[in-house]
Amino acid sequence: MQERSRTPMGSLTDAWVESGKHFSNSVEHFYSSMMAANRAMFPGLSNGDDRQPPVSPEVSYSKADWTFEHADETDDADGVVSVGDTIRFSKTLTEREIREFADASGDTNRLHLDDDFAERTRFGRRIVHGTLVSGLISAALARLPGLTIYLSQDLQFLGPVDIGETVTAICEVVEDLGDGRYRLTTVVEDEDGETVIDGEAIVLIDDAPEDALED
Repeated sequence: MQERSRTPMGSLTDAWVESGKHFSNSVEHFYSSMMAANRAMFPGLSNGDDRQPPVSPEVSYSKADWTFEHADETDDADGVVSVGDTIRFSKTLTEREIREFADASGDTNRLHLDDDFAERTRFGRRIVHGTLVSGLISAALARLPGLTIYLSQDLQFLGPVDIGETVTAICEVVEDLGDGRYRLTTVVEDEDGETVIDGEAIVLIDDAPEDALED
């Protein structure tokens, strides 16, 4: 396998953890970035050109090359979220998506867009925007039963993701806080199973509007 980094992983991890500390408390920035990530992940959604039918429970659209799994530890058949439930969502982050995300979010850092510039950085090559990678967490949470609404998200960035790499978000319900609120662990892994993002989210889950889903 081709070497993935030109610098020791320890140095990369320290840098990404430090940046994650500054990021974790910026909920407003996280929400705006998630909206930009969703626009990048669904470039043709408004035209319906390649979208697939909504996945169960018919809240989120999908695409044929995306992978989604929902493990329900309590074997509930009524779509109720329970402690122990786990959602896994995988997709490949392409060159096109990196450039569309840069345009949608305004994050045109040359580390993500300019090969010559990126080769001179600690990473030695272009890498995916960290916020775009974390967008897979939002994609996974959107596939919980019901309508998922973010209340908070803490993140630490532990390593870079290469352009063209397939990454997987893994979200597990670890606590029922009552009144439809849940705490979840939120992890993103790279193709080698290494954790590149680690964090925790609190979400509110409402019933999906059935009348709207019938349209």
